[in-house]
Amino acid sequence: MTSPAQHDRQPLVEPGAPLGAQSLIRYSRQLANPDFGELAQRRLANARVLVVGAGGLGSATIPALAAMGVGTIGVIDTDAVELSNLHRQLAHGVADIGRSKLDSVADTVARIDPEIALVRHDVWLDSTNALELFSGYDLVLDGSDNFATRYLVNDAAALTGIPVVWGAILRYGGQAGIAWSGHGPTYRDLFPVPPAPGTVPSCAEGGVLPTVCAMIGAIMCSETVKLITGIGDPLLGRVTTYDALSGRFRELDYAASDEVNAVTELIDYEAFCGVTAAPDAGGASDEVDSRELAALLAGDAPLQLVDIREPFEYAIAAIETAELIPLGGLEGRLADIRTDVPVVVYCHHGIRSERALRMLQGAGFTNIRHLVGGIDDYSQVIDPALARY
Repeated sequence: MTSPAQHDRQPLVEPGAPLGAQSLIRYSRQLANPDFGELAQRRLANARVLVVGAGGLGSATIPALAAMGVGTIGVIDTDAVELSNLHRQLAHGVADIGRSKLDSVADTVARIDPEIALVRHDVWLDSTNALELFSGYDLVLDGSDNFATRYLVNDAAALTGIPVVWGAILRYGGQAGIAWSGHGPTYRDLFPVPPAPGTVPSCAEGGVLPTVCAMIGAIMCSETVKLITGIGDPLLGRVTTYDALSGRFRELDYAASDEVNAVTELIDYEAFCGVTAAPDAGGASDEVDSRELAALLAGDAPLQLVDIREPFEYAIAAIETAELIPLGGLEGRLADIRTDVPVVVYCHHGIRSERALRMLQGAGFTNIRHLVGGIDDYSQVIDPALARY
């Protein structure tokens, strides 16, 4: 049964040129869907979709968008393919390790349909370039993995008047929704305030089941098609969540909040999310960078280096002389943290180690710092042999 909202929803994109014989054959199973037809397919062909990130969600959505016939797909990413990506980022393969993810996903799209235009944006998305980038597209599909980027995408889309289809994944679950200022509530109405730094682990730290990427990516693609063509009832004012462990979906309704101010400009989103410390916060004394740590390890002064990652991570790669004390068991091993020498704690990217730092400071430890950027940065700056995941 068709909901009333379906009749009121206007397609986002005007239809392109009539389809040729090959396109009619290629999309025949899609064209056969009720209320879809050639006109909807022509809208897809004329659509310009910008995808933020070619990682887990990008790998799930970009090939699907190409296969469904979205004519122009822009992708923003600056990363290279790593071995640890391959279990969930199915747009890349072993032969792509070390290559730009943009080049890899462009080859994937070309294998699906060489007629699809894949536009590569090898830039770090920030407040200086977001509005210009977004102005060239009809819709943004946000597959980013951090809150600063999600708020930036929401606000830049609000200022340019285009919708955002967003998704988030972690461990065994994920969620997806739509933010479209002027047509419904936005990401800020759902999450007015970002979570405190370190309270939500990244996929690298918390893990992710690859099928969750595929599931949430599929929902995001469906929502994208619905907006472009005008079919169905988009997830405006609703969030769909998926739990792989139970196999259940849930839906959360939400509305625009009077307490959320209208977006009038782009801001410093890392500062907004607490990623960067204020200049007077005194954070510098709590931190050590990779070069300073290497100098400390090479010197004669005593130092306790504590790896607070999980045992499987430690087994993959660890900084020499580091002692493994996983974050989850740290409170029970406070007696193993020395007070007579300086202590440095580290993790993969520096997020968990900052949490460990605050925990230890709260327990009364004073001569302690954490490694900014974690072993990932250390491997790039000091010891490439540690770059294994």
